Amino acid sequence: MSYSCHDTTDNWEDVKTKCVSALPEHILKYIEEHKGDEHPESNLIVILQMVQHHFGYLGQEQMHAVAQLAQIPLAKVTGVATFYHLFRLQPRGKHMINVCMGTACYVKGADKLGQRLMDELGIQFGETTKDGMFSLDVSRCLGTCGLAPVIMVDGQVYGPVTPSEVPLILEKYLKKPKVPA
Repeated sequence: MSYSCHDTTDNWEDVKTKCVSALPEHILKYIEEHKGDEHPESNLIVILQMVQHHFGYLGQEQMHAVAQLAQIPLAKVTGVATFYHLFRLQPRGKHMINVCMGTACYVKGADKLGQRLMDELGIQFGETTKDGMFSLDVSRCLGTCGLAPVIMVDGQVYGPVTPSEVPLILEKYLKKPKVPA
């Protein structure tokens, strides 16, 4: 019988085995070290940060494993994961795009840049393209007001950018590296 660590069963050893396989050794060790603390849930944010750092996001299987192994209610784990903006519940794309919506950028048309990116990529802010190539987010300020409006792709700032330049910028990241013959 195949099941995951969040399936219901009365057999703790089966559940534990499945949950242990969902997390890397260093996280399991941390959970085990702190499980006996007076308030083990006080370590939840650190554990979730470790999981996100390892996997790039907080998957359902990993959150269930944390809940089971740390003996913290799943509702609390999910509540913390969804409350704090620093946690991601979906995988990020290969390329991260941030549109600056700070005052200078917004006044100079950043909303139009954002709309063009959403149209080109077929996603909304906070989403990842189906092919996993791009994730799109909003930033409140990228600190490059003199170049407004700007977008940042994988840490590279582009500015000033017009909506018509968006496809050209995206194309740079869609090109596959040449394989030597």
